[in-house]
Amino acid sequence: MGATNQALIRSRTYLGIRHEGKLVAMAGERLKVPGFTEVSAVCTHPDYLGKGYARVLMTEIMHGIRERGETAFLHSIKENTRAIELYKRLGFEERKLGYYVIIRKE
Repeated sequence: MGATNQALIRSRTYLGIRHEGKLVAMAGERLKVPGFTEVSAVCTHPDYLGKGYARVLMTEIMHGIRERGETAFLHSIKENTRAIELYKRLGFEERKLGYYVIIRKE
């Protein structure tokens, strides 16, 4: 493994909320680079929106990241305004506008 590859570490920390045995919300950590950890897979089942589940899960994930002395980061598509509003309330700031391309084999 080269030096560049050694800097990239995948985390396995994911938390979820279940209701009657069904996973209804989750969030976790994915990509780690020195000093930073990505908050990832933040999602809530549509029937459970507005209950604060994403906020609770993200707060817990971010707490673990801060305890390790790291900085949390994440990404979102600009159309995901509901999520972006939550991220801003939790202290995240928009830093860079990126573009994504979907390539499909037909």
